Amino acid sequence: MTTTTAPRVVVPGPLVEPTHDLSREEIARYSRHLLLPEVGLEGQRRLKSARILVVGAGGLGAPILTYLAAAGVGTLGVVDDDVVDASNLQRQVLFGSDDLGRPKVEVTAERLATINPHVEVVAHPVRVDATNALDLFAGYDLVLDGADNFATRYLVNDACVLLGLPYVWGSVFRFEGQVSLFWERYGPQYRDLYSEPPPAGLVPSCAEGGVLGSLCAMIGATMASEALKLVVGAGDPLVGRLLVLDALSMRWRSFPIARQPGTLRVGSLDEWDYVARCDLPQAAPGADDQITPAELRRRLDEPDGARRFALVDVREPFEHELGAIPGSILLPRAQVTTPEGVALLSEFDDVVLYCKSGARSQACLARLRDAGHPGVRSLAGGIDAW
Repeated sequence: MTTTTAPRVVVPGPLVEPTHDLSREEIARYSRHLLLPEVGLEGQRRLKSARILVVGAGGLGAPILTYLAAAGVGTLGVVDDDVVDASNLQRQVLFGSDDLGRPKVEVTAERLATINPHVEVVAHPVRVDATNALDLFAGYDLVLDGADNFATRYLVNDACVLLGLPYVWGSVFRFEGQVSLFWERYGPQYRDLYSEPPPAGLVPSCAEGGVLGSLCAMIGATMASEALKLVVGAGDPLVGRLLVLDALSMRWRSFPIARQPGTLRVGSLDEWDYVARCDLPQAAPGADDQITPAELRRRLDEPDGARRFALVDVREPFEHELGAIPGSILLPRAQVTTPEGVALLSEFDDVVLYCKSGARSQACLARLRDAGHPGVRSLAGGIDAW
């Protein structure tokens, strides 16, 4: 591991008081923890008394929840409004083929009950937003953020800052993962690391860029370890440090994070428009750079509608095979942005680009506009919205 020296952040004492006793069955179950001097009987009682909220039951949430349940965390809250999709099964190991279409929090509660019946699972089948975050987080000792979008990451940060809660953050993309522990009372917050979200479309999601399934387990398990350490008061927490894993070279690096002068600290969650600041802007019908699904349907329903303009799928071939908009041609993003791709599409006066959610097609649109093609638009929301 490559390490950059950072001042040690002192976090006083264990996070949770040991208010619950262990049964004989629990003592037998957690015997390997009890042998650890840093945990012991008192530490295991702290874990039983802990209330931990996990945002997202996906690639990171699955290993996090599995290990926290197995470790004996007394109450686990799970926030997720999604259902199980076939593309989840490559890395979200709490789910199986029989769970397709079922709410993730429902399946998660069932799986965790089989892992450890001594753990209470509280399912929150909702999307975290500015109207419910403070109520959701209140009553928990610690939050783990396994969200896959910037809007939720900034929202989790701000809610935890307002409530004074520590939270463990992690992210994965392709072959790289990142982990840190933010607690403004003792160190930096997420906004000290990333003061502003990247421009829309610059950073693709895992759904667009891919992710190594086993990387989720490595990062998720690291996040769970930080949570367990914090609850029992063992070791040095990651407050003020960022761990970065490059799975291709199998190399961990550690970087210091410091509080930055002028970092935004919101006074309420109404101060910052999370969706508008972090997500791809959704243009209104008739906008110069986007076309809505409804407008595209109308055009395709016109006589010879599909032949009056070029409808181009900029996703990868395997994505096109899984489902495409009728009448579209496949021209992956890497080809669109080449001189040959630009020349090909310049033969059409009217071009509509689409991808999964709109980020890749928007990037391709910018490239074609820069090349002097005025008649190109992107499908707002991509094939997901379609």
